[in-house]
Amino acid sequence: MQILVDADACPVKEIIVRLAKYVSVPVTMVIDTSHVLNDGYSEVITVDTARDSVDIRLINLVCRGDIVVTQDYGVAAMALGKGAFAINQNGMIYHEGNMDRLLFERHLSGKQRRAGNKSGKAKKRTEENDRAFELSFWGLLQSEKQTQ
Repeated sequence: MQILVDADACPVKEIIVRLAKYVSVPVTMVIDTSHVLNDGYSEVITVDTARDSVDIRLINLVCRGDIVVTQDYGVAAMALGKGAFAINQNGMIYHEGNMDRLLFERHLSGKQRRAGNKSGKAKKRTEENDRAFELSFWGLLQSEKQTQ
């Protein structure tokens, strides 16, 4: 098992690294060339800034049983399809039961943006978001470590 992170805009990288180190699970952060990252623990893979470069590289690395951290529903769906687990930065665990709805909502939002309508303003990140992520992520790590 490894942890793969869509790290360009991931606000919980420090939590991921702290917990992964605690249970000795390797972490791979995938970023594009417009970002710099060195946390002293993770393997960092840098790709070009072309559209979806990070997503494609990350999915090519995913294996069954891995944990993927992403806020991209498409990446999460592909990870699930490869037998991995996926979680977003707020602690929502993606699964077969919520993926269709999430992808449909993404489709509708994209249609709205293409039609010139503005989407809602992103909410400011809170400590509660970090705690929710940490609890869910820790649960995933524990359940995966027990099955190995």
